[in-house]
Amino acid sequence: MDLTRTQRVLAFLGIVVVLGGTGAYLLISGRGHHAAATPSASASATTRGPVTPPPSAPSTPAGPSASTGPAPNIYQWLPFSQADLGRAARVTEEFGAAYDTYSYRESAAAYAASLRGLATSELATILARAYSTPGVASQRSQQRQVSSGRTAITSLRTFGASSLTFVATIYQTLHTTQGTGQQNAQWAITVANNGGTWLVNDIEPASAGNS
Repeated sequence: MDLTRTQRVLAFLGIVVVLGGTGAYLLISGRGHHAAATPSASASATTRGPVTPPPSAPSTPAGPSASTGPAPNIYQWLPFSQADLGRAARVTEEFGAAYDTYSYRESAAAYAASLRGLATSELATILARAYSTPGVASQRSQQRQVSSGRTAITSLRTFGASSLTFVATIYQTLHTTQGTGQQNAQWAITVANNGGTWLVNDIEPASAGNS
């Protein structure tokens, strides 16, 4: 059926009214729904209080952590204790100092006595004999030599159940009629444990070695 112009205009206005009413209803309904939801959200926020962020996960180390345990006790693997090592080293240092400490006024017997308690009687006898060698003794007397020594242990060369050999440097200061000089030399000094007492029983140039 063909509509007249008037009928078409009226039909168009009717559609506009219907759509307008529907839009108004949706708008009013949407506002009402939003208005009803807002107090609920506010009430929820008021009841719960401020939002607390979830705890952060513990940080994971970048690599495996190095565990530092106690240092091993190496003396459990050695045939002597730490105390024995200390006593042997002390005897070695004192012997080295006495070995190069002497005076042109001093007899061979007095020199040997200075080694008592530091060297075995056999070694002290050998050193006293060398001290009194004619050429050595005469030069010491002519130059009026007065010597003093001190010792520094460099390393532990060898060890056994009852003996230790240290490499030590003996520093000598020598006063003579010609002036004062200083020199040093490395020695291999062996100490032996005899009934709990450490005594030096051998001394040789370190380059020759001993054990």
